[in-house]
Amino acid sequence: MFWPPSLLLRQGASILYFGLLVGWRYLPHWLVRESIRSMPVAAGAIGMGCIGFPAHPAWEVTAACNLHCIHCHASGGRPAPDELTTAEAKRCIEDLADVREFRMLVYTGGEPLVRPDIFELMEHSRRVGFANVIATNATLIDDGVARDLRRVGVVGAAVSLDAPAEPVHDFVRGSPHAYRRAVEGMRALRRAGILLQINVTAMKYNMDLLDSLLALSDEMGSSIMLLYQLVPVGRGKQVAAASLDLTENERLLRFLAGKQRTIRPIVEPVAGPQYWPYLLEQRGLTNGFWLRLARPLFHGCSAGRGFVYIKPNGDVWPCPFVDVSCGNVREQPFPKIWQNASVLKDLRYRETRLKGKCGECRYNGLCGGCRGRALALTGDYLAADPTCFIGT
Repeated sequence: MFWPPSLLLRQGASILYFGLLVGWRYLPHWLVRESIRSMPVAAGAIGMGCIGFPAHPAWEVTAACNLHCIHCHASGGRPAPDELTTAEAKRCIEDLADVREFRMLVYTGGEPLVRPDIFELMEHSRRVGFANVIATNATLIDDGVARDLRRVGVVGAAVSLDAPAEPVHDFVRGSPHAYRRAVEGMRALRRAGILLQINVTAMKYNMDLLDSLLALSDEMGSSIMLLYQLVPVGRGKQVAAASLDLTENERLLRFLAGKQRTIRPIVEPVAGPQYWPYLLEQRGLTNGFWLRLARPLFHGCSAGRGFVYIKPNGDVWPCPFVDVSCGNVREQPFPKIWQNASVLKDLRYRETRLKGKCGECRYNGLCGGCRGRALALTGDYLAADPTCFIGT
């Protein structure tokens, strides 16, 4: 899990540098208490980046969901007709375990808890050596379910929360009482000793509520928050007008940097990789040693370069927002896809393959622009990110 020891050093260096950049008041508290609790979830991370950190796979085990969220990238609802069977899913897990840098596996959906064999699959991934994490809406979790999750090796739960009260959250989630049930589920997870992460999707519906939402995350005992931006894919295409533009992206990241100083959870942006160069520029650390130090610690967009996403039918995507198939685990073993897919190679060598402003940018190694937004807004996953404000 933590071998070689340099992985722990890189994790520690990432947090220390991040704390310096934002002037984080709770850095000592986090290092003493939360860092130890979060180590099983980080599971050998090599730095900070989009969707938390590289390197790990996320697996959308089912398209089925008990909610109907307006922004769902997976268009969750009913199970897909061609989802991997239990036997195929177990083979996929074993193939993922053959990739040395993968130590943690995220189960997502849809809602993974509606898949009938979910605990059997989690037990299998625990046996082959993975730390399990579940991304869930938490509305189906009570004390019994939380204990079962802990039993099958779940060390962390990423719970989706879009507002600090019922009206907006229930509207976004397309279900009455979704907020109340999610809060009850989060409390059950905490009682079971599972690390709590809160996932928020920032959009025009909730931008003015983010201050209260961050305070709620702190109050709930969340160790980490991932602050997504709405990327218009899946069902999110229907509410594309609610996604953030260049000005709002900058406003969000400025707000986040200021707020991080006074709250306990680490908040990392998703689909906002400009955060890392922005922090460096705010501190005037854009040359020499400090920039060289930032490059191995801050990874910006992690799509295909550490992070990878597997669809319910076995298709492999660079991330949930880059809906370009790199192959299918039914047709070839995952390690071959991981090593040989041309799309993944494009993303791993982004310093030379990105186009336009992102290709020319001095920060493309630690930012790279959001490849999902580039694809959604231009049709080209290597194009410049239209919402980037760095250098404007």
